[in-house]
Amino acid sequence: MNRAAELRGAVAFVTPATLITLSILAAPLLYIFYTSFGGPDFSFRAYSDLLGSALFRRTLSTTLIIALSASALSLVLGYVIALHLARQTPRRRSLYMVLVLLPFWTSVLVKCYAFTVILGRSGMVNEFLTWVSGSQVQLALILNRIGVLIGMTNYLTPFVVFPVLASLMAIDDSVYRAASVMGAKPVRIFRTVTLPLSLPGIIAGLSSVLVMALGFFIVPALLGGPRDAMLSNLVDFYTRETLDWSMAAAVGVLLLGMVVLAIAPLSVLRRKQP
Repeated sequence: MNRAAELRGAVAFVTPATLITLSILAAPLLYIFYTSFGGPDFSFRAYSDLLGSALFRRTLSTTLIIALSASALSLVLGYVIALHLARQTPRRRSLYMVLVLLPFWTSVLVKCYAFTVILGRSGMVNEFLTWVSGSQVQLALILNRIGVLIGMTNYLTPFVVFPVLASLMAIDDSVYRAASVMGAKPVRIFRTVTLPLSLPGIIAGLSSVLVMALGFFIVPALLGGPRDAMLSNLVDFYTRETLDWSMAAAVGVLLLGMVVLAIAPLSVLRRKQP
């Protein structure tokens, strides 16, 4: 009964925001669908051309690899940070949370240009390694897959930290004490208590970062190389270079479908959590 009341309260709370969002996005989305099917000349040409295009297949593969890799890196790094924050005193935790929020204080575009200074062949990292080793070091850390993953992980990690931290903070300390009294070692406590009870936060964080990772545009455009273009960059190519709006709209529709397919299993898994 309480769960049903909570569900009704949640629906009443999110319905106005949902209706406003739909009223803003419905018309553009419908127009994109309309354009992807050739507008008034209804056809599946754009979709058939895309599925037969080696460029699209390569870009699709690159998008999936980069999105999954960046999401996994962000999840691991974000979980470690959240675990550290959960073990701090409230005062220290507040200070550290400000540090976690620092990436949001500047735009992703500014951070990408900052990374070119930090990670470039003559950047701060290579200059430091040159000073330490005593010989010239010029590691290729940008304009490749490494630069894309670094830039995306830097942006996505805070989106994992906060939902995971909320789940960790909700775990009763008595559960840890009981496990310790029963003789469980720290590794086993983490495996049998901390990790399972923090799964809702993990799923929420992973859902957020995966959706955002699939649609990244600026980071692969500025920090990646020609082989690191993602589907959003392909939309830009069709709109600005070839001026084929049907193809661009079709890529957008397929990208939206990928997001739905990626988020659906995670949503089902989250609902199954107690």
